[in-house]
Amino acid sequence: MIAHGKAFVYGNNVDTDVIIPARYLNNSDPAALASHCMEDIDAAFITEVAQGDVIVAGKNFGCGSSREHAPLAIKVAGVSCVIAETFARIFYRNAINIGLPILECPEAVKEIKKGDQLEVDFAAGTITNKTQGKTYETQPFPPFIQAIVEADGLVGWAKKELEGKA
Repeated sequence: MIAHGKAFVYGNNVDTDVIIPARYLNNSDPAALASHCMEDIDAAFITEVAQGDVIVAGKNFGCGSSREHAPLAIKVAGVSCVIAETFARIFYRNAINIGLPILECPEAVKEIKKGDQLEVDFAAGTITNKTQGKTYETQPFPPFIQAIVEADGLVGWAKKELEGKA
């Protein structure tokens, strides 16, 4: 599984309330949530993001409340993956559960700039910054997490398992 896209770069402690502000949580439609993704930290994000783009952030990405709305809004907005120095543990699990790939790579985060073109190979554990001509090594997804992400999340993976297709 390989992702390609431009980078949107943010700092440390990006919490779930700026990923998807609480004032929009009365709507459970994923597209409606995505239309407000990141608006409190980057009002232009939703008009600039394209299918396959990548969010890059510092430490503790996804801290705050445990709502699944945050990774869902990111995924439905078109983001192919999130790369951060570290993730809040509940966000990490929620992201995998809904099939949003996430990787920790402090070295890449320190050097990637907004707009850089990235290629992310989840199985190999590489992040290539095509703009800067640099490649970073990170922990590749274990096969069972790759299977969950490729099935579009834990529910999709469980359905395949029950049907004997996994």
